[in-house]
Amino acid sequence: MDLLRFFTAGNVDDGKSTLIGRLLFDSKSISTDIIETLTKQSKTKGIDTDIDLALLTDGLRAEREQGITIDVAYKYFTTPKRKFIIADTPGHIQYTRNMFTGASNANLAIILIDARNGITEQTKRHTILSAILGIPHLVVCINKMDLVNFSEEVYNNILLDFNAFAKPLQLKDISFIPVSALAGDNVVSKSDKMNWYAGKPLLEFLETVEVKENEQNNAARFQVQYVIRPQTTELHDYRGYAGKVFSGSYSVGDKVIVLPANIETEISKIEKHQQEVETAFENEPVVIHLKDDVDISRGSSIVKVNELPKLDKEVEATLCWMDNAPFVPGQKVLFQQNSFVTKGIIKEISKKIDIHSFENIESDGTLKLNDIAKVIIKTADNITYDNYKTNRNTGSFILVNENTNNTVAAGTIG
Repeated sequence: MDLLRFFTAGNVDDGKSTLIGRLLFDSKSISTDIIETLTKQSKTKGIDTDIDLALLTDGLRAEREQGITIDVAYKYFTTPKRKFIIADTPGHIQYTRNMFTGASNANLAIILIDARNGITEQTKRHTILSAILGIPHLVVCINKMDLVNFSEEVYNNILLDFNAFAKPLQLKDISFIPVSALAGDNVVSKSDKMNWYAGKPLLEFLETVEVKENEQNNAARFQVQYVIRPQTTELHDYRGYAGKVFSGSYSVGDKVIVLPANIETEISKIEKHQQEVETAFENEPVVIHLKDDVDISRGSSIVKVNELPKLDKEVEATLCWMDNAPFVPGQKVLFQQNSFVTKGIIKEISKKIDIHSFENIESDGTLKLNDIAKVIIKTADNITYDNYKTNRNTGSFILVNENTNNTVAAGTIG
């Protein structure tokens, strides 16, 4: 059974949390005890309906008190056809950074639009961020159709407006679904109040959409998370390298290169769940053994000799500044790409991206909270990487303040 990772975005009060709550509730993905708890909380809030579905994702107390989403809430559920991970991202402009992280590993984005208000600045902002992050599929849910009398004309006008706005973004796959999250129309079941809509309800669409990454290659990528050296009497000579196969596959006998050391060797054994296997596939956690004793540490990459990534101490990247404190020129940071960590600096801020228009604007050399910019990063050690569009695991990173250990930025290479 495959996995679909998706996130929801939209204006505050467009119904993101309610939509997810409806998906979970109507697909019977919520346990009885949670339903009972939320029913009591809904009554305490004076909600007219039996249960406030938004409470399923608004997990922070501050969110429940204000009735808004300020953090990224993750929910997991499964239907007979597919597994799902949902990220409910905030709607306020000041939480753009939260959406950047919530969306970075998603296969699909759900952009909610209030049928009464049409496309807004936040709609454009979230769509542009989806384009920057290369989200393969975009679903525009036109919500609160019950408040516009399920009007086909309203739906069609928003569809035309959105397509006109999105055309320069070169999004490859956009779908539109009219829904009422509160009432459940076209969320899990087809609505009889919108017979003019010939498409699938949201859940059926999510269950059947092809999970396909944009231009993703299948080159073998593995990064060492832990070097296993028990040095016991029974396992005196044991030396294994534990990690997850990011992409592609590895087999016993493969000729490989260890980076950034640039040492060639061969895979002598692969273990999965303490059992030897001939081949390891994408997303599998395994322990790889090499024919030669090589100086390998946490963060080293093992790649096939005929599928080499890029290797450099300087990369061009798109960056979202996530720290409350603004960027200070010359500020030293830790560049972290999964388990690989090295020191670095932002050498140059080439240009900024206007999140309202998707246009490049001249850089003033500053970065403040939620700014998105094209930058050049210089590091102390060679980075093993791919373009983000071809491999998200090796093409994404975070920057960490080495003094406070706070994450100050997240970025994509290329």
